[in-house]
Amino acid sequence: MLDIYEHPDTQLVLVAEQGGGRLVGFLEASIRPFVEDCHTDSVGYLEGWFVEPDFRRFGVGGDLVRSAERWARKKGCTEMASDSEIGNDLSLKVHLKLGYEETSRLVHLRKDLE
Repeated sequence: MLDIYEHPDTQLVLVAEQGGGRLVGFLEASIRPFVEDCHTDSVGYLEGWFVEPDFRRFGVGGDLVRSAERWARKKGCTEMASDSEIGNDLSLKVHLKLGYEETSRLVHLRKDLE
């Protein structure tokens, strides 16, 4: 969070609030210098995005994403990117509904070296 606070030119945090100060969603975005499968070198990126289950399907998440996209455009970006875990079908479905397209899939691997 300190990094986000110290770099408002490349970091963004948005929250969705219900009356009475109850937070029902958030979005973290950044400007990345490189993003796999993108064509430009300054790309808006959805880093984290969540809406409480009881508040989904009311446009809260879409409003958060559109706000991040407007922010990225104002920062000079012409592309917006994101990612989703393989198997997170709900996330993929919502991204697609908001106009994002799947560009590739990646599996991360690791091994302990003894």
